[in-house]
Amino acid sequence: MGQGAEKRIVVIGAGIVGASVAYHLASNGAHVTLIEAGAIASGVTSTSFAWLNTSHNGPDPIAPLRGAALQEYRRLEAELPGLKVRWTGALSYTEGIEQVLQNPNKSPLTTLVPGARVRELEPNLKHPPEQAVFAGAQGALDAVAATHALVAGAAMLGTAVLAHTPVLGFATQGAKVTGVQTASGVIDADVVVLAAGTGITTLAELLEVTLPIDASPAVFIRYAAQPDRVRTIISSPQMEVRQGAGGTLLVAEDYLDDSPENQPLEIARRTASAIQDELHGVTSIETELACVGLRPIASDCLPIIGYLPQVDGVYVCTMHPGVALAAVVGRLASEEIMDGKASPLLGACRPERFSVHSPGQRRGLQIE
Repeated sequence: MGQGAEKRIVVIGAGIVGASVAYHLASNGAHVTLIEAGAIASGVTSTSFAWLNTSHNGPDPIAPLRGAALQEYRRLEAELPGLKVRWTGALSYTEGIEQVLQNPNKSPLTTLVPGARVRELEPNLKHPPEQAVFAGAQGALDAVAATHALVAGAAMLGTAVLAHTPVLGFATQGAKVTGVQTASGVIDADVVVLAAGTGITTLAELLEVTLPIDASPAVFIRYAAQPDRVRTIISSPQMEVRQGAGGTLLVAEDYLDDSPENQPLEIARRTASAIQDELHGVTSIETELACVGLRPIASDCLPIIGYLPQVDGVYVCTMHPGVALAAVVGRLASEEIMDGKASPLLGACRPERFSVHSPGQRRGLQIE
């Protein structure tokens, strides 16, 4: 247990990132309150494809952080019985697979496999490629179920969980935040963690702080179909699809625009046709959910993790991909908060790389 074991910490946001931070803080002995404006896992977590993929194209300042992500999920699986990962591996046959293999940031156990091996991995493919990249260490999870498992684990360790509790402001003493204001009163805190995804911009504005977080849209689709059609995670020019619970198929698609022909249900209709063209045995496929999720992505596409330099007592934790990095970031952020020792893996993620402070009177609840 670290030197901050008596710290009172309020985590705002109960998606998978906030839930992971809360669980790890509670595991380290903090007095944690987890606040969520809506239901648990009701934000972008609920619309995540949840591919545990550590690869990244091009130069990557956080490559070591990504590289630690998969092992951290294996640790969480051992700690939390309700958190399950389907370690199926991922099969990719988009353009430029040679570049994928040459990428120094590729995931572990990534190999080029011939068509015969592709057919073994995915026997229901109607048009298997002559070769593909298989990343055997990758997997996926039910992000909502994983979030609930983390919240339940945090609660077992004494975390107070307050759903449907919007944050109205912050209590401050001088330049330090000392609590979070809700409709029921002020919750005192030594540290406040902002882990509310795209909602962080509004929360930061209450402190007259501007963070360059964009709400980047992506389309998430869930179909009811026949079970066991897909064994891995397939990423091809035609589809990005994986098997969900039972007979569900889960799909991620790019957001194009808001024109009628590119509304989520229309994209789902076209994608369903592509899936039937590509997979044997999909005799029927019905859209259960088609929606746009808003991913929090900083202007430089790197995570924002660490203390705000202008406001004492506020720690920011937001990133994309949030699901893939939630386990490792939850542990590292909690260790920084509890022990006060900066993690080298988070060095490129600090808020101070931006000019984040806007002059003016903070709109928190001032307590002298």
